[in-house]
Amino acid sequence: MIETIRFWAVVVLLGLGVFFTLVSAVGIIRLPDVYARTHTASQADTLGAGLTLAAVALALGWQHATVYTVLLLFFVFITNPTAAHAIARSAAETGVEARLDDEGSSAHGRDAEATDHSTETGGEPQ
Repeated sequence: MIETIRFWAVVVLLGLGVFFTLVSAVGIIRLPDVYARTHTASQADTLGAGLTLAAVALALGWQHATVYTVLLLFFVFITNPTAAHAIARSAAETGVEARLDDEGSSAHGRDAEATDHSTETGGEPQ
């Protein structure tokens, strides 16, 4: 009974870890600027790696390698957000601007390659 619960807990943790890592990878590819990309790298990727490492620690049981896995989990929780903050701060200090849409809000939900539809309606491009 305990082994079955442990098995399914490992499966659920691994599934969630892979899901959040996939969300992070898609976010890094799809988001428009360095600030949004570092946000998804520090949030979703840390959660995905953390859940996956927790599954590994649970699957190993009480072994010597479990201690190293838990230490690695804490290391990931400390270094991923710190590295993302350092990248965003470096981008801000070197003058990289956030990508904004026409209203002045961030363009995070938009495609990076927006098309100009004014020429299709016969108007002049802006």
